[in-house]
Amino acid sequence: MRILVSNDDGIYSPGIAVLASVASEFGEVCVVAPDVERSSAGHSITASRPLSYRPTRIEGLTAFRVNGTPADCVSMGAYHWDKVDIVLSGLNLGFNLGNSIWHSGTVAAAKQAALLGLRGVALSAPAGAESVADFEPLKPWLRQVLQTLLTEKELQLVNVNFPRHPRGVIWTRASVRRYDGKIVPTQDPLGKKVFWFTVTPIEGADEGTDRWAIEQSWISMTPLRLDLTDGHSLEEVRARRPLDEVLAAAVSPGKSSPQAAQSVREDEAPAAIPKAPGGEPIDP
Repeated sequence: MRILVSNDDGIYSPGIAVLASVASEFGEVCVVAPDVERSSAGHSITASRPLSYRPTRIEGLTAFRVNGTPADCVSMGAYHWDKVDIVLSGLNLGFNLGNSIWHSGTVAAAKQAALLGLRGVALSAPAGAESVADFEPLKPWLRQVLQTLLTEKELQLVNVNFPRHPRGVIWTRASVRRYDGKIVPTQDPLGKKVFWFTVTPIEGADEGTDRWAIEQSWISMTPLRLDLTDGHSLEEVRARRPLDEVLAAAVSPGKSSPQAAQSVREDEAPAAIPKAPGGEPIDP
């Protein structure tokens, strides 16, 4: 099994060294991670400049550091290391629970794997670890989680969180809580105004969610999906307030022409679409 390992805490984080070391017990491991910390980078990608990478060594494993985001690293790793079976992202230094899934660079690396047609697993541990030794109590639990997920080939995307003192492992759903987001103004040492963004949860965690599981000292494993469509609301609003769906189905082909698809790609591109030597656009 070929296992690509990445993260958002950076190539020198003790968490990625632990994950890569344990993962190497299950297959061939290649580490591709950001050259600096990219926490809360979300699913950003680098489109305004070229990327590069440099080899490095961690825990005796082949590793590369990339001057890009977690999602960039997964794309670079999958491009250069053919036939990747699964992408593991982590171990993050701090939980990624519920709403954190939206801005987590750790989860974004696993999501990028799913977008590329690969399996992706994000793994997060309690904050505060400063060395590989700090993760030693979690290693047996990490092995158990990998033994479970590496054989669950139907699960395309999973978010895993480890409490400080696990009692066991359970399947969960994502916790969705409302937050009281505030902007707190202050000043830097030179007197310039700067602002902190803070969030305070105003709802508790429901039973069966990832946050509830961690509060109860259970390892949380949450299957995720890329399709964010609210299927129930879609069917309901189509029935209640139909628009031009019937006309669209009658006059539009089920599959767009290459020309139509190319036109849309050009309109959504943040920069000029690169051309091949013959002048034809390169299909992304």
